[in-house]
Amino acid sequence: MADPRFYDNRGPLALSELCLIAGVDCPAQADRNALVHDIAALAQAGPMHLSFFDRARAKAEFVATKAGWCLIGNGSPPEIVPPQTILLPVPSVGRALRAVATAFYPDHELDIRAQSLALHPTARVAENVVLGPGVIVGPHAQIGEGSCIGAHTILGRGVSIGRNCQIGSNVFVQFTLVGDEVVIQSGAVIGGSGFGFATGADGHVKTPQLGRVIIQDHVEVGANSTIDRGAIADTVIGEGSKIDNLVQIGHNSIIGRHCVLAGQVGISGSVVLGDFVILGGKVGVADHVTIGDRARVAALSGIAADLEAGHDYAGIPARPAGQWRREVALLASQVKRGKKKRDE
Repeated sequence: MADPRFYDNRGPLALSELCLIAGVDCPAQADRNALVHDIAALAQAGPMHLSFFDRARAKAEFVATKAGWCLIGNGSPPEIVPPQTILLPVPSVGRALRAVATAFYPDHELDIRAQSLALHPTARVAENVVLGPGVIVGPHAQIGEGSCIGAHTILGRGVSIGRNCQIGSNVFVQFTLVGDEVVIQSGAVIGGSGFGFATGADGHVKTPQLGRVIIQDHVEVGANSTIDRGAIADTVIGEGSKIDNLVQIGHNSIIGRHCVLAGQVGISGSVVLGDFVILGGKVGVADHVTIGDRARVAALSGIAADLEAGHDYAGIPARPAGQWRREVALLASQVKRGKKKRDE
């Protein structure tokens, strides 16, 4: 469900209308006049919501969902279907979701040209707040006591900045809730659109990004780093985590408490990091990977599968650091031996 602080819901919409928009036949057992109030992820959906299901990634969530309706790919139906959920089979879940989401939320990107005043009249700015030259604060945005906002920074509609935060210059924050004593260095972009597309024979179609970014207390975000907002759910940065410069965090990712991400780390969408995870410089993480608590990954590693908690990893693909060191040593010895034989 999209946060009304950031998104305007055009619903409710009749099921028959949504089926027409999505290019799907309305099921015979469904009430064509039933009103659908919103779209929601499987875990958050209720009887008045339409959700979506990718069998490869969300079996447990699908079995437990309370959604009234659910988009699902054509083919064999799931073995277990929640009794209250009506399935809507479609050729492409991504494309159907885009059509439905656009019907509910046709305008969901910030258009700063619509704001004539630097400080919108509905914005709430607490005492002892410092606003640098050229700062723009959007409708219903909030800034907590003692926070400092650097020059030419933009805070979009509904953005909330906590107490005693330090926001650098030329920062762009939208669709985001920021806790207390957070540092965001210059040039960062928080809450930008996630990299989500539905691919078909005629090309790629952008999937609407209707989630938020949640930054908890005592987080630091480095210069020119980017954190994408969630697609339907949220992107979350846990308390006390430290993010270096030039780090990319994809949509729907969950970063645990007190994690450390060194420069140029790249995290794909829907990644989950446990607490106290450390990623060295230029580590890349594939989508939907889970990394356990207190795992440490050496610089320049590539993570393509889940990593267990409490261990050190290195290499491409990332594997236990001891194994990686032995493999590197063995390879070096083989190269040295081959050179020696060629010289004889």
